Amino acid sequence: MNRLDGKVALISGAARGIGAETARLMVEAGGKVAIGDVLDERGQATVRALDPTGRAAIYTHLDVTREEDWNAALAAVTGRFGGLDILVNNAGVFLGMSIEEASLADWQRLCGVNLTGVFLGTKLALPALCDSAQRSPHGSAVVNLSSVAGLVGSTGDPLYSMTKGGVTLFTKSSALEFARKGYRIRVNSIHPGTTETEMGDQVLVMRARNLGTTTSRRRAARRWLGCRSAAWGRSPISPRASSFSPRTTPAL
Repeated sequence: MNRLDGKVALISGAARGIGAETARLMVEAGGKVAIGDVLDERGQATVRALDPTGRAAIYTHLDVTREEDWNAALAAVTGRFGGLDILVNNAGVFLGMSIEEASLADWQRLCGVNLTGVFLGTKLALPALCDSAQRSPHGSAVVNLSSVAGLVGSTGDPLYSMTKGGVTLFTKSSALEFARKGYRIRVNSIHPGTTETEMGDQVLVMRARNLGTTTSRRRAARRWLGCRSAAWGRSPISPRASSFSPRTTPAL
């Protein structure tokens, strides 16, 4: 018996990077996953790589800032797999801009994905998660991707830190609300450091620019940031978690 047998997950921003690797691990553990993203071709390719048979993974277009996209994605996953046990709010963007450089439009885009996306996903998935929680001895789960920058701040992108700090506190507050209401839905946040994903590369470029342009300084930036893996769960530097660990939690 696998750890996620019979479980169904919807993962936002899962066409690549941490989201795609999370989907792969969930499928390997026996779960069924819906990959939501705006990168349609990339997302469909990820699904084909994960599950050529199409029985354990599907792709659905999902712009996390749009309520109608969330409703369509939730209808797709529940229609195909019969319910929803796990929501992973993974989609996020990184600007790499200082307070002085960023425009109001930049800030609104950052908030739209990193904050509004988490709010909409949690709110709109709630009925399906509650329904599954009543039928499962383990309840249901929401996992929000925050960041180390949401705990200790970032010298290079304070606006990103501001949004990820919001995700951290939203996670704690929604967990308390759901517990008070007896929903049997756990809400936890993951706080990765920099990884060798496309977003992680943006951070490396920004750090290297701040440290200088020589090859030795770029290498120093990479060593300093501790980047070792393209995938969450494979890095020797364990991601920090708020009351959640992918290796120790009994069940999702």
